[in-house]
Amino acid sequence: MSTLRNSKILHLDSNHPLMMEQLDQAGFINDYDYVSSKQVIEMKMEDYDGIVIRSRFKIDKTFIDASPRLRFIARVGAGLENIDCEYALSKNISLIAAPEGNSSAVGEHAMGMLLSLMNKLSLVDQEVRNGHWIREANRGLEIEGKTVGIIGYGHMGKSFAQRLKGFNCKVICYDIKEAVGDENATQVTLEELQREIDILSLHIPETPLTINLIDEKFLAALAKPIFLINTARGKSVNTADLVQAMESNKVLGAGLDVLEYEKSSFENLFQEAFLPEPLQYLIQSNRVMLSPHIAGWTIESKEKLAQIITDKIIALPANFLPL
Repeated sequence: MSTLRNSKILHLDSNHPLMMEQLDQAGFINDYDYVSSKQVIEMKMEDYDGIVIRSRFKIDKTFIDASPRLRFIARVGAGLENIDCEYALSKNISLIAAPEGNSSAVGEHAMGMLLSLMNKLSLVDQEVRNGHWIREANRGLEIEGKTVGIIGYGHMGKSFAQRLKGFNCKVICYDIKEAVGDENATQVTLEELQREIDILSLHIPETPLTINLIDEKFLAALAKPIFLINTARGKSVNTADLVQAMESNKVLGAGLDVLEYEKSSFENLFQEAFLPEPLQYLIQSNRVMLSPHIAGWTIESKEKLAQIITDKIIALPANFLPL
């Protein structure tokens, strides 16, 4: 049990009710504010020892400086890109995330997108609904015998690789960390991955190294046309370059749960009256499958994420150092 009893936590996004219930039972004082602006929240942060957030707004230097008592920031999700981690750690603020909480959901969503794309399920569903019974032109492709490449082999990448077992395909992975490969995926260099893959799935956080990772240069280095799945972060793919690659059939199809044009909160996309031309292409293409950043957004993952974050908060010692 944590010795942080009577510590005050401000919850900035709604979560599974078990979080509030269990933190109350553990002796924490829980407040919530799901609607106020970042500026309004900052004005009352002097009273709080911890915050729980998803992706509502950025926790930047200004916010942290307005929070003299802050001892931990808990993000109910995997990535921490909406937090100035370096500055928070310099202030001895502990950072908590739960990448293990929605990895199963992400792996299944990526698998579903891949199967749908390779078998044209979205297209043929609409054709049949519109009275068209077209078979020969809609032959699909099998995963069996293909080489699947995974970039980012953490919780999410491993979950996807596990779900590829039984498809009788070759699975390789690339990661900036060494020795992360396992029985489900062989770790290779990025260049080897580009030479071998028929299918590429992204499972990487948003960092300076991953923004625009999939660009014209990367796509030009591919030895074969590929199917692309992205359930990670939208800014990892340069959309204009992806469109060019699709027009030249370097990319045969794309399953995108995340988009370059998303707001930092991930909560909405279609706010502007004018949509960028590359986005219009994606929306109109029958070789693209889109979903609204919901790969990790299942009924089960909502509970898992809340439970993991709750457990990690309760486990914090009274005089902890940054995790």
